[in-house]
Amino acid sequence: MASILKVDELRGIVSAGDITVTSEGGAATQSLQQGLAKAWVNFNGTGTIAIRDSLSVSGLVDNNTGNYTVNYSSSMGNDDYSSTVSANASSGLFGTLQSEASMTTTATNISCYNGSINPADHAVVCLHTLGDLA
Repeated sequence: MASILKVDELRGIVSAGDITVTSEGGAATQSLQQGLAKAWVNFNGTGTIAIRDSLSVSGLVDNNTGNYTVNYSSSMGNDDYSSTVSANASSGLFGTLQSEASMTTTATNISCYNGSINPADHAVVCLHTLGDLA
C-alpha cells in the first residue's frame, strides 16, 4: 500500500534548513535546500516585455535589443550563484548570461542573440537560478 505524507513545513534536526536526501542507490547524499531553484522566470522578451510565470522574481528591465535584467525578490547570499538561460533555441535564437560582473545579489543580466550572433529580442526567454539566499 502506498503512503501519503502531508505536511506544511519540513525542518532539519540539526538546523531548520538542513535536510539531507539520500540518493536512489544510497551511496550519496544531497542537501535538499541546495538543490532547489531559488528563482526562475519565463517571459516574453519582445515588444513590451512581460513575465508569463515566475518564482522569486520582482520584475524585468528591457535594457535594449536582446538585453534584459531579471530582478530577484529575495537577495542571493553572494554573486557566485549559478544561473542558466535559454531562449527560442529551435528558431536559431539563443540566450547567454552576461559576464559574472553583471550578476549581483539582486539581479542577473541576460543577453540574447540570433544565429548570426547579433543582439535579438526573443518571444520566449527562461532563466533559473540556484545558490544560497541571503
